[in-house]
Amino acid sequence: MRTSGRMSNAKSWLGLGMSLCFWGLMDLTTAVLSSSPTPPGRPEALPSDKPQSHLRTKRSWVWNQFFVLEEYTGTDPLYVGKLHSDMDRGDGSIKYILSGEGAGVVFTIDDTTGDIHAIQRLDREERAQYTLRAQALDRRTGRPMEPESEFIIKIQDINDNEPKFLDGPYVATVPEMSPVGTSVIQVTATDADDPTYGNSARVVYSILQGQPYFSVDSKSGVIRTALMNMDREAKEYYEVIIQAKDMGGQLGGLSGTTTVNITLSDVNDNPPRFPQKHYQMSVLESAPVSSTVGRVFAKDLDEGINAQMKYTIVDGDGTDAFDIHTDPNFQVGIITVKKPLSYESKKSYTLKVEGANPHLEMRFLNLGPFQDTTTVHISVEDVDEPPVFEPGLYFVEVPEDVAIGTTIQIMSAKDPDVANNSIRYSIDRSSDPGRFFYVDITTGALMTARPLDREEFSWHNITILAMEMNNPSQVGSASVTVRVLDVNDNAPEFPGFYEAFVCENAKSGQLIQTVSAVDHDEPRSGQHFHYSLAPEAANNPNFTLRDNQDNTARVLTRRSGFRQQEQSVFYLPILIADNGQPVLSSTGTLTIQVCSCDDGGHVLSCSPEAYMLPVTLSRGALIAILACIFVLLVLVLLILSMRRHRKQPYTIDDDENIHENIVRYDDEGGGEEDTEAFDIAALWNPREAQAAGGPKTRQDMLPEIESLSRRVPQPCAVSSTVHSYVLAKLYEADMDLWAPPFDSLQTYMFEGDGSVAGSLSSLQSATSDSEQSFDFLTDWGPRFRKLAELYGAAEGPAPLW
Repeated sequence: MRTSGRMSNAKSWLGLGMSLCFWGLMDLTTAVLSSSPTPPGRPEALPSDKPQSHLRTKRSWVWNQFFVLEEYTGTDPLYVGKLHSDMDRGDGSIKYILSGEGAGVVFTIDDTTGDIHAIQRLDREERAQYTLRAQALDRRTGRPMEPESEFIIKIQDINDNEPKFLDGPYVATVPEMSPVGTSVIQVTATDADDPTYGNSARVVYSILQGQPYFSVDSKSGVIRTALMNMDREAKEYYEVIIQAKDMGGQLGGLSGTTTVNITLSDVNDNPPRFPQKHYQMSVLESAPVSSTVGRVFAKDLDEGINAQMKYTIVDGDGTDAFDIHTDPNFQVGIITVKKPLSYESKKSYTLKVEGANPHLEMRFLNLGPFQDTTTVHISVEDVDEPPVFEPGLYFVEVPEDVAIGTTIQIMSAKDPDVANNSIRYSIDRSSDPGRFFYVDITTGALMTARPLDREEFSWHNITILAMEMNNPSQVGSASVTVRVLDVNDNAPEFPGFYEAFVCENAKSGQLIQTVSAVDHDEPRSGQHFHYSLAPEAANNPNFTLRDNQDNTARVLTRRSGFRQQEQSVFYLPILIADNGQPVLSSTGTLTIQVCSCDDGGHVLSCSPEAYMLPVTLSRGALIAILACIFVLLVLVLLILSMRRHRKQPYTIDDDENIHENIVRYDDEGGGEEDTEAFDIAALWNPREAQAAGGPKTRQDMLPEIESLSRRVPQPCAVSSTVHSYVLAKLYEADMDLWAPPFDSLQTYMFEGDGSVAGSLSSLQSATSDSEQSFDFLTDWGPRFRKLAELYGAAEGPAPLW
């Protein structure tokens, strides 16, 4: 309770009581304050006739510390106490002065009576005491009547502050399912009142909201769980209100409250469960590996690490075709394709999927099992798939001297669909820009279309395409790696031009030059060259050759006494042979100049003209002769240029021009009787034509060869002999710049074996003019229906209209 009602009068009995207490305490003090000399104007004590005795000296100041209650709310100044000096006779000659903390602002003094009053409201929590200094002065002279002394005014506490939670509101967490009495958090309230004075600062805690879930210790403020099996999944957040009351919780005490927000943290007390016991999914058979088929989800009421899932395929006939992994963000099981699927092989799969918690708590195992299973049915849907090669990668080794049209590999592709459509083969020309290979459109036979040269291209990586006839957009591919094997088709030769010199004073057997050779072939046993002099130089009297047996050879002199005047240059032919099969050789020439040398063998001059010039001809004369020759050449060129400008313009010979036009553009070329264009025997038997040599070529026309049709309208069995023949002819036409164009008769006259219709050529037809029967055309199918209608016999009477 505040003291405002008790201290309404400035000079109440409380102030009087305090003053009396003050005077009583002063009587017990032993300090001597009156030992100072007698102030001026004060009469000295008269000598007594009685004998002097040891008496206590009377103090001049009568005062001690003052006490005053805080929070005075009266209108008059609050009386604190009174200062009095024994020199004060009450006549107003003494003037009291107050100084120090709060003097004149908080406290005032009546300078005549010494009464001290508080003129402002006091708060012990802001300031508990004030230290002041008092002094008594002679009002007339201003001289100190007493020494200045210090005293204290203490502010006495009342219960005017309620307890406060300085750290509130509080946030706390406790695991769900915690036992009763589990400590949650400790709250602390602070009371600003004086803890040493009464019960104003004695705080007691109680719970206003949050029962029956939580309790609080009345002395320590520790909040504990009060209810067992609190489930986070049922209720997660709790708002608890705690009260702190002073005065020991008695009636009339002040109180303060705070809020404690308590959250139940999760524990793994809920097992996962699949909301669906059966899942139905579908996937295209063309789905790539690792593509997503579908998702399964096991629901877990827990959260965080306690809700983490691990999905596995525990049973079913699709364990090798499908896989499952867990999405860490959403805790779902993602089913993916593990290997390529085939609708034709298997149309459906059944999987048994298990979802389990990887993190378990032993005290909650009795709530399990912490796993669950579901069944997944997956249907494979059919799609139109491109043709598939078996195998998808080919490796072929071919010698570089293989003949054009030779089959080096049979490509095999099939339509994996149930329809099993027909396949057509082709080469991706971006993989074979040089057009070295050709593939049969129906059989998939890969053949050579041009001569192969290992020294030019030792490897070929080509792509073979397989296309469905009914759906050209479905294209499969296979890679073919062709390694060109080396054959001995390159003769060894000198790496460059060899030129050596021999001194005139050279001796017999002196080394002139060491030669070596290169060969573009790469035999498996390694290169080994044999050197010898060419047959025409086998008995050379000047030089000899010695093979070093290390792919090099030395050229030595056979004699001495070389002379530039006799012969200045020698040409020595050297035969170089390799060790291949067959053995190939070439002849290289070594040029040897005869030079004049000093005794050390250093060349002085290799020009014989220096010895032929007359001695009297100086260098200046030689320069003058050369200048004259140059001037003569310039004059000759000028004369020839002037004569050329005076010539008449060239006139075109019309007859010759017409003849050239006829020869160049009006020659139809070929024909059955044109034996210059091609060898007719080659058309009847291409095998004999290839064995005997290439066909004849014409030198009067540029070729205009049309490419073979890339589209075969229907499957047909074509002889490999025809392919070889056509490919060889195409290559000859490409290489021969002057070959004439083949007409249709030449290109298709050789029909090969296996033709259903037989020969349609007129070369072997009958020479009689008798009527022929064409009824057999009706048996050849719809492609020959028009011919059968035109040439066949009428099946009925002709219409009248």
